[in-house]
Amino acid sequence: MNRPLLVLLFLIGLSYAPGAWAQANGSIPAKDTGLSANNQNIPGSQMFIHPGYDAKPYNPSANAENDIATTLKKATAENKHVLVQAGGNWCSWCMEFNRFIHATGQIDSLINKCFIVYHLNYSPENPNKAVFARYGYPQRFGFPVFIILDAAGNRIHTQNSEYLEQGRSYNKQKVWEFLVQWTPQALNPALYK
Repeated sequence: MNRPLLVLLFLIGLSYAPGAWAQANGSIPAKDTGLSANNQNIPGSQMFIHPGYDAKPYNPSANAENDIATTLKKATAENKHVLVQAGGNWCSWCMEFNRFIHATGQIDSLINKCFIVYHLNYSPENPNKAVFARYGYPQRFGFPVFIILDAAGNRIHTQNSEYLEQGRSYNKQKVWEFLVQWTPQALNPALYK
């Protein structure tokens, strides 16, 4: 079997066994892992609202350039990636994702462990055209759209949120898999030697 295929199979296995990956890498405590492949029993998925929850997380008057620079410094210091959630307070799916991640214990824990979150505003008052252009015009996917940056500010992934939806909210396992696949630990070259 060739090496790229083995790596791909390994990654697919990670997406269905995040508990084993997290335990092996020491990145997430065992009690916060353990997704079942059928999305029926996700420990830590009880619905609660995290104390840091902000019902209106987008700031149309924010200077996104400066805020992202500050966020990147924090990500570097904490060895994390940046999860940019682009959208606006006008966007019901953006508000639902914000509520969803804070109300789903396991996902909230994963985000706090591996990412610094920044809400990039897109609205008539401030469309942040230069920032969206720098990240390859992700608004083409609709909103919210997720942009993963490494700590150096390089865009390493853009995620269309449509693929994470389920009914009128988001699918816990799909969101978990998306996030786990873009953690700094998942992109550690030592895993693929």
